[in-house]
Amino acid sequence: MLDTLITSKTRIKLLLKFFLNSSTQGYLRNLESEFGDSTNAIRLELNKFEQAGMLASTTEGNKKIFKANTEHPLFPEIQALVRKYIGLDRIIEQVIGRVGDLQLVCLVGDYARGIDSGKMEVVLVGENLNADYLDKMSTKAQEIIHRKVHYTTLSPAAFSDKNYPDSHCLVLWES
Repeated sequence: MLDTLITSKTRIKLLLKFFLNSSTQGYLRNLESEFGDSTNAIRLELNKFEQAGMLASTTEGNKKIFKANTEHPLFPEIQALVRKYIGLDRIIEQVIGRVGDLQLVCLVGDYARGIDSGKMEVVLVGENLNADYLDKMSTKAQEIIHRKVHYTTLSPAAFSDKNYPDSHCLVLWES
């Protein structure tokens, strides 16, 4: 859907990078190696986003570091659109309420860093979670969103011990 509305693959990659997880940051050379696109194409898109106020930048040494401008009036809508594009809304709707005593759903891995790798990693935190139901829903979600879905279940105590860094654990739902 998003790739029909936005024809620039670089623009879509930047939207995913910065709006999926608003704490994600990047600079030109880093984005070049991550995306495999030319620096010129990336620079043009970064400049457009910055001029529109959708990205904010800071300078560290000789690097211009970009991140999503969460104060932009369209930030919530853009973030919701990006999350719908990768299918997060459908996964959460299918799982919540039927899986057990669910307390927290987090996205980790590449998607939490804003990289559309095709493999979505989800951490479900709670007690007495129904593994059979989760296996079934994982397979169903993969068919719906056309991405691999891998999930991990943890008790609340194990999750706090796991201590995912904030920038790599995007909270999608919390009770």
